[in-house]
Amino acid sequence: MKNEKKVPSNFIRNIVLEDLESGKYKEIITRFPPEPNGYLHIGHAKAIIVDFETADEFNGKTNLRFDDTNPIKEDIEYIESIKEDVRWLGYEWDNLFFASDYFEEMYERAKLLIKKGKAYVDDLSAEKIREYRGTLTQSGKESPYRNRSVEENLALFEAMRNGEFKDGEKVLRAKIDMASPNINMRDPILYRIAHATHHRTGDKWCIYPMYDFAHPLEDAIEGVTHSFCTLEFEDHRPLYDWVVRECEMEHRPKQIEFARLNMTNTVMSKRKLKQLVDHEIVDSWDDPRMPTISGLRRRGYTPEAIQNFCKEIGVSKSNSVVDSQMLDHFVREDLKMKAPRTMAILRPLKVIITNYPEGKVEYLEAENNPDNPQMGVRKIPFSREIYIEQEDFMENPPKKYFRLFPGNEVRLKHAYFIKCNEVIKDEKGNVVELHCTYDPETKSGTGFTGRKVKGTIHWVEASHAIPAEMRLYQSLILEDEEQEEKDFLERINPNSLEILQGFVEPNMKNVKPQDKFQFFRHGYFNVDPKYTTEDKLVFNRIVSLKSSFKLKK
Repeated sequence: MKNEKKVPSNFIRNIVLEDLESGKYKEIITRFPPEPNGYLHIGHAKAIIVDFETADEFNGKTNLRFDDTNPIKEDIEYIESIKEDVRWLGYEWDNLFFASDYFEEMYERAKLLIKKGKAYVDDLSAEKIREYRGTLTQSGKESPYRNRSVEENLALFEAMRNGEFKDGEKVLRAKIDMASPNINMRDPILYRIAHATHHRTGDKWCIYPMYDFAHPLEDAIEGVTHSFCTLEFEDHRPLYDWVVRECEMEHRPKQIEFARLNMTNTVMSKRKLKQLVDHEIVDSWDDPRMPTISGLRRRGYTPEAIQNFCKEIGVSKSNSVVDSQMLDHFVREDLKMKAPRTMAILRPLKVIITNYPEGKVEYLEAENNPDNPQMGVRKIPFSREIYIEQEDFMENPPKKYFRLFPGNEVRLKHAYFIKCNEVIKDEKGNVVELHCTYDPETKSGTGFTGRKVKGTIHWVEASHAIPAEMRLYQSLILEDEEQEEKDFLERINPNSLEILQGFVEPNMKNVKPQDKFQFFRHGYFNVDPKYTTEDKLVFNRIVSLKSSFKLKK
């Protein structure tokens, strides 16, 4: 996607511009490098936008590269979902690469480090390596195997590759400085043994490079100029540069860190998201309550809203937490002009208009979107029996309740005034039906000015109404002072999903998955692509109509 619109200035853009003007790089190449061990979430969307938009602005290229160096956690399903997510957000990569494309070269570069006396095979257990590593205030301790000869290290490393050792029995470590104030430079592990089948290389390898070794090599091999990553990798940058330099890579990428996206009431950990799936707290990675891109897509969020949200946040060097309502604001702004208006009843209450002729059906005119007249009008049926919302009637209302109650008159949206005359209850005392009368002189659009009513309610004509399931969502995770000390899985909101059986207008008969609408007074809804069938309509509420959130100008 080539974006002609210039993005606002930020420190990343300024660095790239300076590098081009100084002649350090002739062409900008970025990369989006996900690990295929889960589905992408809204935080990844920000990274995607930074990578692709920066390259696009300077007529550069962006590679999609899968960091598939851990076969134990990786899956083809994740690879395909990531491709779909990137494309859905509106971007197309210039090249598709895999870390596994470079396993042979990485192995040779590791051997080069051994030959230079910059790497060694260590027999210490993982527990001992952590112990010897030291702390932020205490220097590390050298492994007793640190001074093996080059010949012995080469032989052991080859034996590791040939499968002569068990998982965890040996590792290859960089030989840097166990007294370094940066813990990442205290002889980090470069290779570990993992007898696991890889999704692309099969059983060819039983040793796999660690991320901190593989990632800079991948960038260098591909000619990446600017390697954007989040702030937690800032302390890893000296190791990134060390790997590129000591492995004698021809190309020297520049790592630049920016603040990751953190949002209120939102889980941003793939590990925790996977827990939600594995514990069947959600129905899948694309559950509309999930902050995954696939979950947001299924719920009904639009790529334009996500792009605008991420661009509004901007790029910073300091971490902060964004109000999740800000994303909802951009969804409303995007759908305001796009989504047709319609009426839907979520909690039905039948109304019989006793003085309306039996058997008669008339068709009334309604605008599809008052904010966008070009969307035209539709015809909606009206007859003696309609459904209204249960909440639009109260038998004993408080003061300033302007909807329907015994003896009161309201306007039916696009239709007539009706007056409640009789309340029908079941044997338990529940209101099950209202008997009302209408005034035929008050038809909407006729210019009637005889009297005013303070309440307008929506409705759906009963004989033509289409049954529909409505799914309403709240935050999946509870976040308050009482909940903060609890384990992640103990903070699940038991009311995060409410399923209702309601009705929609007959014009909704032929809607398709991912069609979006504004239901009068209820919010924006999306036709669920997973559970909707020919015989059953399912709608996900994307966002409500109003929010207390205000975008700062």
